[in-house]
Amino acid sequence: MGELEIRRLFLVTDPYFEKKGIAAQVAAQAKAEQTEIFSGVEPDPSLALAAEATAKAKAFCPDTVVALGGGSAMDLAKAVAYFSGLKPRLVCIPTTSGSGSEVTDFAILTHEGIKQVLVDASIRPCAAILDSDLLEQLPPSLIADSGFDILAHALEAWAAKGAGAVSDALALAAFETAYSHLSASFAGDKNKRLAIHEAACMAGMAFSQAGLGLCHAIAHALGGITHLPHGRLNAILLPWVIDINAQACGKRYGELAARAGLGVSRQLGARNLKNALVCLRRELKLPGSLGEAGADLRLVERHRQDIISAALADPCCASNPLKVDASAVGRVLECIKG
Repeated sequence: MGELEIRRLFLVTDPYFEKKGIAAQVAAQAKAEQTEIFSGVEPDPSLALAAEATAKAKAFCPDTVVALGGGSAMDLAKAVAYFSGLKPRLVCIPTTSGSGSEVTDFAILTHEGIKQVLVDASIRPCAAILDSDLLEQLPPSLIADSGFDILAHALEAWAAKGAGAVSDALALAAFETAYSHLSASFAGDKNKRLAIHEAACMAGMAFSQAGLGLCHAIAHALGGITHLPHGRLNAILLPWVIDINAQACGKRYGELAARAGLGVSRQLGARNLKNALVCLRRELKLPGSLGEAGADLRLVERHRQDIISAALADPCCASNPLKVDASAVGRVLECIKG
């Protein structure tokens, strides 16, 4: 932080890091002439919250915006950088391992119950600081949720229409690392935290180049309705999305499964991949359906058409390896209700 020569620092974080004094410690490392801390970050930040933070940033006129926190803090900081028009330098310090937002040009904001995807090169951070000391207090449930976010990022980037040699290398490394270390980290092995933190970053770099797919498109649409954690929704959706997409990229799934040590048969690769993820999901005590996760199924059914429309309109759907329609999204929704 001290090497960035920051004059006016606008730090975006949540109440926990301000209360614990961690935000102040991070700000002190920057040695800025003036600092303002916005600690109003909430899960699934809304456009209204983005407007509030942006107004405060515009009044302060920072040359640098720093995000300290999980995906929501980074989404909000990116919104501030984008909507303020100030073109500040953007630095992200993730405190969870999953979103990969510290290296992407994606941000997610919620408006009227639907998660909207903001994609712009101007919101790709100029620096990402991965500090495993900030991961010491991660609860097991957050490790599980964010861990499946890594797996979903890596797997969807591997199969996406924009995949290439560079994104493949990053996606494979991220998937192998997360899959092999998540169980131990969930069980309390803190020595695995940095490796998983790095895997999240690599997965973010992979999908920034290759794109994502149907899993994320539906997860975004469901997230604004159910308010379930994004990674938990990915864990519920991913096995069924593999089923849907296997007709278009079964061999690709087989290659990933074989290279990740999940079976040598590429012909059975999609099945091996799906079964391995279902077993890991169970081991991490994650739900296998919306009902098991505690979602209001009547609310989901009432908004069924809105969810389908939002998923199909989501930018992630465009890079899915298989062109999908409303009936395909509807089939996935039926499978995950539970």
